[in-house]
Amino acid sequence: MTTYEDLPPALFAFPGPVRDMLVAAVLSGAKTSTTGLLTEYEVAGDPLPVVGGRMAVMDSAERPVAVLEVTDVRILPLAEVDLEHVLDEGEGYTSVAEWRDTHERYWHGPQMREALGDPQFTVADDTLVVAERFRVVERL
Repeated sequence: MTTYEDLPPALFAFPGPVRDMLVAAVLSGAKTSTTGLLTEYEVAGDPLPVVGGRMAVMDSAERPVAVLEVTDVRILPLAEVDLEHVLDEGEGYTSVAEWRDTHERYWHGPQMREALGDPQFTVADDTLVVAERFRVVERL
């Protein structure tokens, strides 16, 4: 039997206020999609999510709070992220431009650049992202 301890972690942003907000949105059902940089997976050596795969949502204290099931995964250029995906991120964005501006600031931030090992890292229209959809299957 699989328990949440056997599941890979679902980490939304870095620990702190942004993660807390995102985890709350997941738990409320407002957030059913997320976007990560393909290079994040490559640098960390993490496998890409797969449809049907499950993950344990971790809060800022690294405690599991829910189990997610992946329902869709697309790898696409940043410029192709669509409004439906943006709205389903559940963060209150009303346009792709607004979503992209916020995400670019995050991806260009010092924590992300440090995590990627590239102090000059930037994204562009052709930067590949992992657009993932999920559902909460259990709250812990």
